[in-house]
Amino acid sequence: MDYFNYKNGVLYCEGVKVEEIARKASTPVYIYSARTFTRHFLQIKESFGSVPSTVCYSLKANSNHDIIKRLNKFGAGFDIVSGGELFRALKAGAPANRIVYAGVGKTDDEIEYAIKNKILCFNSESEEEVENIERIARKLKKTAQICLRVNPDVDPHTHVYITTGKKENKFGIDLIRAEQLAIRMKSYRFARLKGLHMHIGSQILEVAPYVEALGKVVGLLDKLRAMGHQMELLNIGGGFGIFYKEKTARPVEEFATALMPMLKKSNCHILLEPGRFIIGNAGILVTKVLYTKQSGDGRVFVICDAGMNTLIRPTLYGAFHRIWPARDAAKINGEAPAEPPEGRALLTADIVGPICESGDFFAKERKMPAVKRGDLLVVFSAGAYGYSMSSNYNSQPRPAETVVDNKKFRITARREKYNDITKLSS
Repeated sequence: MDYFNYKNGVLYCEGVKVEEIARKASTPVYIYSARTFTRHFLQIKESFGSVPSTVCYSLKANSNHDIIKRLNKFGAGFDIVSGGELFRALKAGAPANRIVYAGVGKTDDEIEYAIKNKILCFNSESEEEVENIERIARKLKKTAQICLRVNPDVDPHTHVYITTGKKENKFGIDLIRAEQLAIRMKSYRFARLKGLHMHIGSQILEVAPYVEALGKVVGLLDKLRAMGHQMELLNIGGGFGIFYKEKTARPVEEFATALMPMLKKSNCHILLEPGRFIIGNAGILVTKVLYTKQSGDGRVFVICDAGMNTLIRPTLYGAFHRIWPARDAAKINGEAPAEPPEGRALLTADIVGPICESGDFFAKERKMPAVKRGDLLVVFSAGAYGYSMSSNYNSQPRPAETVVDNKKFRITARREKYNDITKLSS
């Protein structure tokens, strides 16, 4: 559920007209609903509340400073994958003892930075990484807590690019090698094995893959305890799917209900790493129509001021996003439709951006109301992996970001200017 709704054909984010925000912040602009992402965070927290647990918001989905600060007030932990994300989390006031550090390619400097700041734990992805953490921690004379990321070889039935828990993926350590590594870690003095971690993918719409993967991980947990390791943490990752087109996403309560018997049996503090579930439906991208044109074969193009540099998901994954004008002459009420109602005079068009690539599109042959130069289009469910994956390709400035809270909004990151995209040049 989100708090973006049309009232008499005009789109509001909570109590503010989207058009008003676009006028103030300029376009393209990302708009986030604080009420929506707070609600989604609390849904997960409450669903897993019957076991000791921490919901660690995944910064890679959206690392907006205001979002981090707001979630921190509700007791969120934070999942990071780089030194830069650690810097962002700390700068926003996140306590280091609620930060977990994942990712396959941590550099020496990043590891040292995290150890010095006393993060909760590293989710370690390989034998060499664990050895390196032991070496760096020994040099610093500090202890580093480790959760081994296990690759359970489970198919999550999602897009191949966001599948992370099969044996052919680069992530994690297979079960046998993890057990062998745990034996070696008994002699380590500074890298302490404290738990296990799994993350099988993103935008997962089925419960069964989680159940299968967790069963394998909990089985390994018992073996490592028998070796003498104090296994206190169990990180089950994130990846809960959201609504992009059809409302097929499972309520998070279904995941919690299915996993709870094993979570209780683990006798661990449970960590979760949701990102998309919290922020995906809580954000939209607003873009202005620059031109419309018709090709020789009759295809219609709606050319916008946002493109693949602003939101790359359709180009990268073939992702579907609902797209609808910010003002609809039909005076619709409620949410934007995934499939336009029959009987309306609709335009069939490719919705594209200004970037010099044929892959620069948001939708192909999409039915929607006719639009003209200067109209605003809204790309829905754009809160996750939107701004965080944006770029300066074609030397385009990155868009503004805004957060709405009830009847007020704030520009949390202004649209870049040309000077901003050259500021690191010498």
